[in-house]
Formats: sequence, structure tokens, C-alpha cells
Amino acid sequence: MTNDQARAQFRNAMASLGAAVNVITTDGPHGRCGITASAVCSVTDTPPTMLICINQASYIHDVLLNNGRACINVLGAHAQELARVFAGMAGCSMDERFARCGSRLGALELPVLDGAIASLEGHIVDSKRVGSHSVLFVQVEHIGSRKDGDGLVYFGRQFHRLPRPASCEAA
Repeated sequence: MTNDQARAQFRNAMASLGAAVNVITTDGPHGRCGITASAVCSVTDTPPTMLICINQASYIHDVLLNNGRACINVLGAHAQELARVFAGMAGCSMDERFARCGSRLGALELPVLDGAIASLEGHIVDSKRVGSHSVLFVQVEHIGSRKDGDGLVYFGRQFHRLPRPASCEAA
């Protein structure tokens, strides 16, 4: 099997792995930017830490590392267009992405998107280079969440609505 075949096979297999849809945002001396990401997950709750995988060739990669801070905006089902905009599918500049989607400054003065059903703001405490990507570890210092809204997952190369269970609405 060639490298291209192995890569295609791996990507096809990953299309079968459902994942939450997030927009990673940052702001600071190296600029404000954001990118749609599904390679995001929790690491531990003591201290609260998340990991984010970012392609090293992506513009946001160096901006994130140099700013040293990130906000993980977990998107709800209503925010599919927001996910497309920050994925670069709308051909917008970075400033246009934020203008089209609406945001406010969070507790750590990071962009929290209006379409987020949860936001996790924190500092990047470690990073590891693995192949074409970097794995960034974000120690979460502030969490915001809404009690309404269905989830948004990416599966089979498409966005899908994930209904919020009734038991979560009372929490």
C-alpha cells in the first residue's frame, strides 16, 4: 500500500468516527483567529484539561502557540453555518468570519462565539508534535455553558443534529 492509499484509507475510517464540532478561537499579541476542529477531547478534570489537534500548516497553529491561549467553542446544531465559515468554506477573511458569526469577549478576553452551547477558555500548558499535527493541551480556567440547544456532530463527512436528552435539560 502506498502512503497516499494509507492516508485515504485512514481518512475514510475517520469519517466513521463521530465527533463534536468546535471552533477554536484565540486572541492576543499575535492576532485573533479561529478554526473549526473536531479533533478535540477532554484529558482530565483535575485540573480541567482539554486537547486540541491542529495541523502545523494551518495559519492558526502558530498564532495559537504564540498567544498561548485558546477558547474551545462547542457548537450547537443551529450553528452549522458557523462551522462552515470557520472551516474556510465561505472564503471569508478572518475578520469577516468573526463579523458574520458574532462573538463576545469571554472571562479571559478570548472570543466566545454566539453559536456556542459551551465555551472552555484556558492557557496552552503543553504541546507535542505528532506527524503533520500538534497536540495542544489547554488547561481550562473558565467554562460557560447553556442549558438549551442540541449538539452538533460530524459523521460521514456531514454535520448532524444530536438531540439533547430530556434529562440534561433539567440539570
